[in-house]
Amino acid sequence: MKIRIPSRRRRAAGFSLLEMVIVLGIIAVIAGGAITVLKRVGDGAKRTQVSSDFNSLGASLRMYQTNNGRFPTTAQGLDALVNKPGGTPVPKRWVKLADRVPNDPWGEPYGYKFPGTHDQTTFEIISKGPDMQEGTDDDISSQKDE
Repeated sequence: MKIRIPSRRRRAAGFSLLEMVIVLGIIAVIAGGAITVLKRVGDGAKRTQVSSDFNSLGASLRMYQTNNGRFPTTAQGLDALVNKPGGTPVPKRWVKLADRVPNDPWGEPYGYKFPGTHDQTTFEIISKGPDMQEGTDDDISSQKDE
């Protein structure tokens, strides 16, 4: 009777459990790092979107001022670009300047003030920022340098 001893080739054909756990651990560390980097890139893109929205809304507000002799009041808000505002002051030559007012990239409506906080002669558009809380350090204002 001949006893067969497994050859070295046959044992080397598979991976041990320890080798598989080590490889999966390395993949998890790499994936975690990549997710962190991509999150930072996404935040930068959202801030760029806010800046673009400020420019677009600002152009519409300046057109509103040209047509009506003044910016909408804080109470009339950005909705004055979409719907004719009621109350005083009544716009002289109101024209619909936008189909809708966009939300900020975090899904919250933009805030609006006239006169602005920092420059009382013009409007201020405000995003609550990533924490979606008004009055915190991450708020973004059209009147402040970012």
